[in-house]
Amino acid sequence: MTIAAEIEARLAAAFAPERIEVVDESEAHRGHAGYRDGGESHFRVILRAPVFAGMSRIERHRAVHAAIGADLVGRIHALALDLDA
Repeated sequence: MTIAAEIEARLAAAFAPERIEVVDESEAHRGHAGYRDGGESHFRVILRAPVFAGMSRIERHRAVHAAIGADLVGRIHALALDLDA
């Protein structure tokens, strides 16, 4: 399973989102810190979930990082988050 698929599966299970999109943006970072041949180092996540209503931006980010898990977060270099209710 790819890292993108793992991220998507964990977020879908944790938040039952209305929209989820996990984009591997690694190729755009070729030559930058953390880039690995084959990609899977830089990701953008777009997530829309009702559970985020009433949460601050920081609370949303913390919830997503917790759902993804330290084991998976430790395997990637960058994670851009676009989160909303």
